[in-house]
Order: sequence, then structure tokens, then C-alpha cells
Amino acid sequence: MNQKKQLLMNTIIIAVGKLSTQVISFLLLPLYTSKLTPGEYGTYDFLVTLSTFLVPIITLLMEESMFRFLIDADDLKAKKRIITATISYTLVGTVIFSLFAAIIMSAIHYEYTWVFILFVISNILIGLSNALARGMGKIKLYSLSNFILGASTIVLNILFIVTFKLGVNGLLWSNTIANTATAIIVLMMLHLPLFISRKDLNKKTLTEMVRYSAPLVPNNLSWIVISLSDRLMLTWMAGSDANGIYSIANKFPNIVYTCYGFFSTAWKESAARILKEDNKVQYYNSIYKDVKFFLKAIILGLIAIMPFAFPILVDPSYNDAYIYIPILTISIYYTNMSNFYGGIFTAYKDTKIMGTTTFAAAIINIVINLLFINKFGIYAATFSTLISNVIVYAYRRYKLKKYIKLKEKFNYVFWILLAITLVSYYFNNMISNIIVFIIVLAYCIFTNYGFIKGIINPIISKFKK
Repeated sequence: MNQKKQLLMNTIIIAVGKLSTQVISFLLLPLYTSKLTPGEYGTYDFLVTLSTFLVPIITLLMEESMFRFLIDADDLKAKKRIITATISYTLVGTVIFSLFAAIIMSAIHYEYTWVFILFVISNILIGLSNALARGMGKIKLYSLSNFILGASTIVLNILFIVTFKLGVNGLLWSNTIANTATAIIVLMMLHLPLFISRKDLNKKTLTEMVRYSAPLVPNNLSWIVISLSDRLMLTWMAGSDANGIYSIANKFPNIVYTCYGFFSTAWKESAARILKEDNKVQYYNSIYKDVKFFLKAIILGLIAIMPFAFPILVDPSYNDAYIYIPILTISIYYTNMSNFYGGIFTAYKDTKIMGTTTFAAAIINIVINLLFINKFGIYAATFSTLISNVIVYAYRRYKLKKYIKLKEKFNYVFWILLAITLVSYYFNNMISNIIVFIIVLAYCIFTNYGFIKGIINPIISKFKK
């Protein structure tokens, strides 16, 4: 199987594991918004974002280093050194975090102290198990684990929120239990204890892995800061209700991020494995073209369908979120394209550029929020995110020329159609919305016909056999 087909197959396998539960979770949005006030949802969203910020600091993203180094590992001894180094470093970091968090959060009598600490630890565990499965080439197991995680989280959410009426605590506990149980199942199936030994704790291996992963931390944190600063400053300057509205507005653009995430997981491995091949330039350009068309179609489609979907999926108390969705959706496009470039940088093991670009964007994001949230509220947060993501995208595209030249062609039709879609979206006239949606759907199918055909044909062939 050639690399492109393998990439597509891995993407489909990953999507199968994640997509069904993502769809169910999204359809449960009316439940969450009816059972939680905007303030409660804002609090939960803040704690999730804070956890996402803390985990890379605690682990130094050694799980990402483990994934990349396992791809190049030629024998069992090398795998043992890589996995032992990762587990040892992560264990020490987790213990230190737990002690500090317990002392600080208990001192201020924070309501969610213990469940939050356990929630963070569960996120560390699931990150380790996922990275290990991918690094060992167990894509089907990785997909299965995500299905188990999604399904169990949904069931526990309904149980804790509807039956026990635990609110924010219920959401945190359901995620903690689901993360931990899934991680334990995966690690047992991968026979983790067989790969850990004190005698295999090699200082040279640990140093090389830290040298690779350390620059990824500011990159990861800067992306989170771009998101976290919006939530922090909205909560601080405009209140939890504003953060709750902003969080719901982000739910819809995150569909794009989720769809890309299926591909991105497979892309990191594929970009690294193709590096030694003579046709890597042709391969990178071919994938680049497909990704751009796909993401643009998703963005247009999402904005075009929102006038019909939003009133069905969201409680009326969150109606203000509607006006911010297109800005955040366009922003996600630049985030995903930046991550595509990042996949190539990590293939070349040049992780420094990742941190410097996003760090600069995070600073710009914070400055814009500080200057304008008091006056413009949620609008300031959405535009600061868009500007930051565009900066990262543009700079990474420029720096990528050091390794490879990707072919660029300005798509006039897309930008004209996007402008028309936005006008229709904000005027919100039913007839114009229907007409625009039909045009957008036709455009999306036309520009992605080859991609769609590549997915459907193998399925049809299997049924014919």
C-alpha cells in the first residue's frame, strides 16, 4: 500500500473510533445547555482549558517524544529505553504537580481541588496510552480506545448530570473516570510493564528525548494561551456568562478541528515515514492540496448550515453565541493549516520553530484581549484568536521553505463564496440561507470529488467482492 493510501486508511480508522462518539456528544449539547447555566458551563470549560495548559508543563510532552522516537526504534531494547525514559519522567512530574496543586488549591479552599487534580492525572494517563499505541503502530487499538473513551464519557455525563444532578462536578468526574479506565485498558493491552525496567533507564536517551520535546512545550502552551487568555480575561472582565457564551460559540468551529484531528494524528506518522523517500516533495504537495480543499469545504459548509442547526442544538439562553461562530470558524482554518506545517517540521525533528511562532502569537493575543475586551467583550476575544492564528500560519509557511517548497495558488472562488455566505449568515433570511447552502454544498462536492471518490471506491469494491 502506498503512503497516500496508507494515510487515508489510517485517517479513516482513527475517524471511525472518534467520529461516532463525537457526533453523539454534539447531539447532547441541548442537554448540557439546558442542565447547566452559562456560568456553570463557563467554569467547567475554564477548568478543562486549565488542565490542557498544565499537562504539557507536567509531562514536558515526553509522550510526543516517545511517539516520534518509537517510529525510528529498530529493536526491543531501543523501545524499552524510550518507554522507560518517558514513564520515569512523567511519573516524577505528576507527583510534583499533585503535591503543589493540593497545597495551593487547598489553601484557597477551592471547591474543585481534588476532582481537578484527579482530572489532570487522568488526562496525563490517556495522553500516554494514546501516544504509546500510535508509536507502536497500533492504529486500530488507538481508534478503539477513543471509541471506548467517547462512549463511556457520554454515558457517565448523562448519569452524573441528569440522574445525580452533579453539575460541574459531574462533568469532571465523568471525564476522569472515563480517561483513567480507558488508559488502563490500553496500557494493559500493550503490555506496558514488559517495556519498563530500571536498567533500561538510559541518560543519553532521556536527554535526546527531552531535547526533542522541550521546544514543543512553548508551542503547545502558546496555542493554549491563545485559547485560555480569551476565557480567563472574559471571565475576569466580562463574567462567567460571557465565557459560557464564548465556549458554546467555540463548540461549532471545533467540529472543523475535530475533523482535521483525525487526519492530523495519521499525518504526523506519515510525514515522518516518508522523509527518507525520494518522492517526499511530490507527496507533501499532493497532501497539501487535498487538505486545503477539504478544510475550506468544511468551513464553508459549517457556516452555511449554522442558520438551520443552531436553533435546534442550542438553548435560547445561549443565542448570543450565534454571531461569533463564523469568526472562530475561519480562525480554526488557520490553526489547522499551521498544524499541517507543524507535521512537516516534526518529521524533520525541527521543533524549535514550533515554539517561537506560537509564543509570539500568544503575546499578541494577550495584548489585544487586555486592550479591547473591556470595550468590545466577546468580539475582542474572537478577533484576537483569529489574528493570532493567522500570524502563526503565515510565519510557519514562510519558514517551511527551508525544507520544502509547497505549491500555492490563490483560490478566488472560495473567498468570493465565503463573503456571500457570511452576508447571508448575518442577514439570516431563510430563502437566501437555503440558496447559499445549496451552492456551498455543490462547491464542496466539486472541489473534493477526487478525495470523496478515493474514500467511496474502496468501500464499494469490498461490497462487490
